Amino acid sequence: MMDRRNMLSAAVAALGALFANSRAQAATESAASGRLKVVYHLNEVDKVGFVLGNIQNHYDGVGGPDHVTIALVVHGPALRAFGSNAAQDIKSRIGHFSKAGLELAACGNTMKAMNIAPGDLLPGFVVADKGGVVRIAELQSHGYLYIRP
Repeated sequence: MMDRRNMLSAAVAALGALFANSRAQAATESAASGRLKVVYHLNEVDKVGFVLGNIQNHYDGVGGPDHVTIALVVHGPALRAFGSNAAQDIKSRIGHFSKAGLELAACGNTMKAMNIAPGDLLPGFVVADKGGVVRIAELQSHGYLYIRP
């Protein structure tokens, strides 16, 4: 019985080391290019303003959008905040961020479930047809660092 526990512990440790190594490699690749790549994950409507503030702080902290590539992937209830009837502050910030190069991705699964058409969203959003979490994973596989405030 002890051997099975040891084997399980070793397997868990190996998986943890493998994951840590892949994250370190992604961070190293991003740093080697001289430009950080970051994906922000947003699904809670009460965090919309906070996350948009984090993105602005991120741009400010690195010296502007020329020094970082940022993607925002939105799914779940938070997606409603980015509709064409969004608050003026959100419209303004998204317009500014879009011009700065922020990739805006809306979860296709959420859009289908909430009956949201692409034209119902603020300009600049693309549809993540495979889903928001799949888009996040794709970005991470391309060296994007994951942030979920």
